Amino acid sequence: MSYQLLNGKKTAQSIKDELAQNVEKLKAGGGKIPHLAAVLVGEDGASKTYVNAKVKACEHIGFGSTLIHLPETASEKEVMDTVDKLNTDPDIDGFIVQVPLPKQIDEHKVVEAILPSKDVDGFHPSNLGKMLLDLPTLLPATPKGMMLLMERNGIETSGKHCVVIGRSHTVGTPISVLMSRNSNPGNATVTLCHSRTKNLAEIASSADILIVAIGREGFVSADMVKEGAIVIDVGIHRVASDQTKSGFKLKGDVKFDEVAPKCSFITPVPGGVGPMTIASLLWNTYLASQKLV
Repeated sequence: MSYQLLNGKKTAQSIKDELAQNVEKLKAGGGKIPHLAAVLVGEDGASKTYVNAKVKACEHIGFGSTLIHLPETASEKEVMDTVDKLNTDPDIDGFIVQVPLPKQIDEHKVVEAILPSKDVDGFHPSNLGKMLLDLPTLLPATPKGMMLLMERNGIETSGKHCVVIGRSHTVGTPISVLMSRNSNPGNATVTLCHSRTKNLAEIASSADILIVAIGREGFVSADMVKEGAIVIDVGIHRVASDQTKSGFKLKGDVKFDEVAPKCSFITPVPGGVGPMTIASLLWNTYLASQKLV
């Protein structure tokens, strides 16, 4: 079967182009230019790459951006004080605190301290609660990115069996809610699997749409995928490689080379879900700046 790539890079670019046009209109009308801030604690390589990509994307579309980099040794109080400052800064429309955080800092405490109206990652309990009730809110950036990727590439989800592997509160659980909603994309029948699921391979291979967010490199092999399935790979792992200048390659939770030939659509890693997460984050920042949620 010949598969099509669900190109997140291309789709994200079209969203960024739209946002750039919106910024031009705001500038012309003397409106508030969206401003996104990111708080990075420590020196985690993947987090640094990701935050830098966000800052670059802001500059590209004309948003204001601020990066606050705290040392690995920063105390919980320092992080909470930073959050407090950003909550009360009228120029900052939205901000994220990049996770994972060093072990001395309680992630939940930090997320709950973010003002829900500025929580552009969509992780605050208030925003997740509104998502569950299908009320207008800032949706979690990665699940929202996946929904946009499907919507803009004309993926039919209604009545389909969607299997989600991974139950994190940032990806797996929210995407299972969004896919089961009475909306388009949505209206799927969703099975949420995880590391304790029995007959996982059997359930996965019954999926019309397989969303993999388990955080294990190469976890999904060809025998777990139905012929003609749509596969969305959320995983991103740095794997040592002697074939690249950097000395590593980015790989997903899916064994791409063996799974792709069975698919109708599949996301690449990199260039699939990652760029869509950033586009969603920018979209959320725009919504927050214009008080549209």
